[in-house]
Formats: sequence, structure tokens, C-alpha cells
Amino acid sequence: MPSSEQSTSFPASHQLFTVAVEVAQEAAAFVRNRRSEVFGGHGAERVAADDAVAAKSTPTDPVTIVDTESEALIRRRIAELRPGDAFLGEEGGPTGSVDGVRWVVDPIDGTVNFLYGVPAYAVSVAAQVDGKSVAGAVVDVARGVTYCAELGHGATRIDADGTTAQLRCTPIESVSMALVATGFAYGAGRRVEQGRLIGELLPRIRDIRRIGSAALDLCMVAAGVVDAHYEHGLSPWDWAAGALIAAEAGAVVHIPGPDSTSKAGEVTVASAPGIAAELTALLRDIGAYDAIPD
Repeated sequence: MPSSEQSTSFPASHQLFTVAVEVAQEAAAFVRNRRSEVFGGHGAERVAADDAVAAKSTPTDPVTIVDTESEALIRRRIAELRPGDAFLGEEGGPTGSVDGVRWVVDPIDGTVNFLYGVPAYAVSVAAQVDGKSVAGAVVDVARGVTYCAELGHGATRIDADGTTAQLRCTPIESVSMALVATGFAYGAGRRVEQGRLIGELLPRIRDIRRIGSAALDLCMVAAGVVDAHYEHGLSPWDWAAGALIAAEAGAVVHIPGPDSTSKAGEVTVASAPGIAAELTALLRDIGAYDAIPD
């Protein structure tokens, strides 16, 4: 992640932070309301029957009508508040260049959870300047909790009732006691290698958690709910906001480049500072820093 000194070189970063939080919260409220309208209190079978879900990269990788509606809302609001800025969204692709201000957006991170009614999915909105995240917000839709950060100004949690708290990673100092979050690809080939890595890693840590939303995983590192997160094949919209939030809460973060794609299979890592060196060495030892291409 970029250093805090860089925040002073972009005086509009606080405006970008304000927009990120406002738009992410607005989209999260929309997603929360639309779920009950689209699902009618039912799960995946009801959505499939109503033709409100389609497959993307594989038959197990879904996109719902609410994903596309949420992204359309976010695009419209950002165009109103920040006309002329570039945009990269999971569902609608890019407009503009990585240079200058670009908004990187996941309208629903954790779509499978959303589809089935598992309450762990989020809206993620980040502002990048020349490919580096300077502001970001991730809203846990089901709980109404906002995680947000501005480069060089720390990370904050805003609860549904408006209560705020500064985010800090855990003070853990031994990988053997680490609770590590991760995620898995939709393609079978990459999953085979990810399964091998879990088999190597699991005996050497406390335990693994698979939540189903990389953006929330990264925020949980920031909040001290887990000690670390690693995952292969994330796209920029998966980590652009969450990695900034984790870094501003003290995490040591390793991310792909701003133009990376899921297909390349590069690894994203965020860990509490007290275990960062040891975890990096362990992940390198088992080959987890190597990309797992599709």
C-alpha cells in the first residue's frame, strides 16, 4: 500500500473518502431492500426460478439482477458527485484510465452468500489515484456496519446506530496461534492447488475461516476479528477498499497491481504486524506466494 506521506500530495482525498462512504452506504441500503423484493424470503431456488440470476466464469459463479442494479446505482451516483472520474466495476467493466482518479467497485462482494441468504456480503467502493487506493468503504450489508479509511488517516468502523471506533489489528505474535481467513476460486483447477495449500498451512496455524467475501475478510483483519487473510485470484474490486482499510489499521499488506485480473491468480495477503514476517516466510515456504493462474 502507498505510504501515508503520499496522502498530502492529493488534497482531494478527503472528498473522495466522503463520496466513497456515502455511495457505499446508499448502495448497501439498496441491496438490503432489494434482497427481500427479489427473493421474497426464499433462497437460491426462488431466484433461479425467476431468472434473476445468471452464471459468469463457471456455472457456480453467479451474478444476480441486484448486482447489476447496485453497480448501476453506484456508477450514476459517482458520475453525479465526481463527473469525469474513471470507473472499474465488477459487472460493467472499465471506463477511463488507471491514471488520475479511478473508482473501483464491487456492487456485491459475496454474491453466493447473498444468493443463499448467508449474512456475509458487502458493497465495496474505493477511490484510487494513479492506481493507488486513497479512500475506501466496505459496508457489511446484513449488519449495516461500515468499514472505511482514508490514506494516512487510519481506519474506522461505523455501526448501524452511528457509533464509531478506530480499527486496529490484533497484537498476535505467533503464527501458530493465528486465525487465518481465505477464499477459494470457482474453477476446479485452481481449487485443487488451493486445497493443497490449505493442507500445508492448517497444521501450522490455529485455524482457517472461509467467510465468502474477500472485502469483509480484509476488514476483519483490520478489526482484529481474524489475524490474517490470504487469497489467490482476487480482482482489484475485491481488494481496493479492503486492503487500504487493513493497512490503515496497521496490517502488513501485499496486493497485486492495479490492472491485475483474477485470471492471473496472484495472491493478496494482509496480516497483523506481529506475525507478518513469520507468515510471509511460511506462505513462501509452501508456495503460496506463487500465482495460481486460471
